[in-house]
Amino acid sequence: MKDIAKKVFAIEIESLQQVASLIDDEFNRVVNAILNITGKVIITGIGKSGLIGKKISATLSSTGTPSFFLHPGEAFHGDLGMVGTDDVIILISYSGETDEVLKIIPFLKWNKNLIISFTGNPNSTIAKNSDHHLNINITTEACPLALAPTSSTTATLVMGDALAVALMESRQFQQEDFARFHPGGNLGRKMLAKVKDLMRTDNLPFINKDASFTELLLRMSEGRLGMVMVGNTDYIDGVVTDGDLRRALVRNTDTSQLSIDEMMTREPVIIDGEEFINQAENLMMEKKIATVLVGSTSKRKVNGVYQIYN
Repeated sequence: MKDIAKKVFAIEIESLQQVASLIDDEFNRVVNAILNITGKVIITGIGKSGLIGKKISATLSSTGTPSFFLHPGEAFHGDLGMVGTDDVIILISYSGETDEVLKIIPFLKWNKNLIISFTGNPNSTIAKNSDHHLNINITTEACPLALAPTSSTTATLVMGDALAVALMESRQFQQEDFARFHPGGNLGRKMLAKVKDLMRTDNLPFINKDASFTELLLRMSEGRLGMVMVGNTDYIDGVVTDGDLRRALVRNTDTSQLSIDEMMTREPVIIDGEEFINQAENLMMEKKIATVLVGSTSKRKVNGVYQIYN
């Protein structure tokens, strides 16, 4: 079974290299054509090509090129009303002769839509009726019967990814743009949420600098932050982290001789609650800390605590 798997990978990699060698200036023209439209990119195809088309459409939409998938059968029965005159249409059909896709071409021409096609046959009917054509021809399907679309669907998918990435580069699409389209994802959370929205404010571990070593241990355990703050919400003298504690014990194992005033870090990192999460986490990684105080640096006032591993 491992040999079969490796063979499939080898065949599909070879197919991708083959399709990559077919990329020419027509690809540039396709990218420029999409950049110049004022409408959306509508992708259509049926069967496995349709499934790949849905993924390509989703990738385009999430990376700055508005797009949606249109099922050719539904299109032929009324959904062509979704197609605006300013939209560009990408037709996906490896054979270039898919009947359901062919049926909607007359409407697209009447509607004056720009037509782009992905096929494995530049001489096919669909290719010849397109304004632009991207060749996804492969020599061998990975399917041992040469029937199930395997290498061909992979080539189609990668061509779609190449198009999406080229458009991203052309539009100078940045992380901030990606985050706006993915507010529910981890990147969206980091780049759109502010520290004040995710900081911890309950049961913050404060301690007096005259407290005993035992009190320090108890408060650090109760707080479950790996640190305690020396002072109160109105003014922070410093912090004692579990790292500070370990280093102090290495220096002197007699806990009765250890004082909070000597152990604490006097200049803790404090950030403003209005900072975005990604900015805060970049600072924390730079400082190599997992917990940061949230408040006012100038007043040494603390409103909360944010942990990078929340």
